[in-house]
Amino acid sequence: MFTGLVQAVGRVEGIEPSSSGGRGRRVLIRPGGWDHRPDIGDSIAINGCCLTVAAVSSDVSGPLWAFDAVPETLAKTTLGSLGPGSGVNLEHAVTASTLMGGHFVQGHVEGVGEVLQVQTGEDWRARIQPPPGLMAFITPKGSVTVEGVSLTVAELDPGDAEGVGGWFEIALIPTTLDKTTLGDLRPGAGVNIETDMVARAAIHWARHYFRPGGAGPAR
Repeated sequence: MFTGLVQAVGRVEGIEPSSSGGRGRRVLIRPGGWDHRPDIGDSIAINGCCLTVAAVSSDVSGPLWAFDAVPETLAKTTLGSLGPGSGVNLEHAVTASTLMGGHFVQGHVEGVGEVLQVQTGEDWRARIQPPPGLMAFITPKGSVTVEGVSLTVAELDPGDAEGVGGWFEIALIPTTLDKTTLGDLRPGAGVNIETDMVARAAIHWARHYFRPGGAGPAR
């Protein structure tokens, strides 16, 4: 579990074949100046995708962490498009003492959205089109996670009944632009999206179990 408050921006050192010899990949990350020192088996959110620390080492360039990404992760997130030098948002899993300044984030990316527009300046905004099936879970002034960053939905168009054509906008303050990778967003870029888990649970129940006039599964 995470909060969506990015703690550091790391860099991809390299992408290697999976140590198991399958179609996965091993992602090597330099955490930069972040003083967090994970153990093998700890969870780290990388651009909003929860991965397990597979190896920890250090050299003259500093700490180096390795993560294994399976084919499903590579196909359903932006991690498959990372390359050496790519910046990545990093956050370690919450602890009992973590301030919940963001919202509950599972690190389970649901789909990759497309950046449609970027408006810079004093009112810095990005318009993002998620996969149609996710629009129902994105609500006005609700929470959404983009590339691992907890954000508030500033504006949206729900699209048609299936969510086709829908989009939402995020407004970013200077601190977020400075402390995350979101300042590098450009039209056409893909971004990891995780919708609010509370909204997902409520809508799932309403779709599948609510029956007007009484309890019981909807039919």
